[in-house]
Amino acid sequence: MKVEVLKRKAKSIYTRSKIPGVNWTVNQYVGCAFACRYCYAKFLCRWRDYGEWGSWVEVKTNAPELTKKRVRGSVVMSTVSDPYQPIEAELKLTRRVLRYMDKRNELSILTRSPLVTRDIDLFREFRSIEVGLTINGVDGREKRLFEPLAPLHKARVNALQTLYDESVRTYVFVSPIIPGVTDVRTIVEETRGLADYYFFEVLNLRAAGREFERLLMEEYSESYEVLTDNEKFESFIGALKKEIKALKVRAEG
Repeated sequence: MKVEVLKRKAKSIYTRSKIPGVNWTVNQYVGCAFACRYCYAKFLCRWRDYGEWGSWVEVKTNAPELTKKRVRGSVVMSTVSDPYQPIEAELKLTRRVLRYMDKRNELSILTRSPLVTRDIDLFREFRSIEVGLTINGVDGREKRLFEPLAPLHKARVNALQTLYDESVRTYVFVSPIIPGVTDVRTIVEETRGLADYYFFEVLNLRAAGREFERLLMEEYSESYEVLTDNEKFESFIGALKKEIKALKVRAEG
C-alpha cells in the first residue's frame, strides 16, 4: 500500500489524556502505516478525509520544538499512531522529539516496531522511562488477515530482549486478545523475565469497527460469538483472569 505523507505544523504537542493514570499524550505522527485492521484509531478518518486507514500519515514537522515544554505528570507516546512506524526510519522525527523533550518528564513509549531499539542511547538520558512492546502472537493466517503490514512477532520479542539486555524498563502490551486466537500463556512464557509487567487487553469489537467485525464474523465465527454473547463473554473473561493469575506475572490495568 502506498502511503501519503502529509506534513503539518502543530500548535501544541502535549494533549491532556483521558486514559486513567496518564496525564498527557504525545503524537508526533497521526495515522499509522502498519494499518492493523482492528486499530481503534481508525475513528480519526471521520475528521481527516485523506483516504482509508493506513494509506496516509500526518507528520507534525515542528513536534521536536514543541516538546521542549515541561509538563507535569506522566506522558504516553503514542495513542493515535506508532512512533516507530516505517516512515520514522527515514524522518527520525521520534528521535528528534526524544532529543528535545525535557528529560525530567515521566515517559512511556508504546510500539510494535523493533526500530525502537535504535534510540536506546536517548532513553538513558531520561529520569523515568519505560518502553512497551505490543505483542499478541499473531502469525501466519491471522497476521495476514489482522495486521499484514506490522512487524513479525519474533522481531518484537527480539526487540524486547534487546531493551532488557540494555537495562531499559519494559512492559508487554498483550493486545488485542481475541478468544480462540490469542494464546496468552505462550506469549507470557516466551517473554517471561523480559518485562517488568504486563498489560492485557481484550479486543473491543465496537472500537475495532464494522469492517473488522464482519471479518471476524466470517473468518472466526466462534471468536465473534464469544465477543457478542454476554454469557459466553463473561465466561471467557473469568477464565482469562484465572489464567493470568496462574501465570504469576505482574499485571496492570
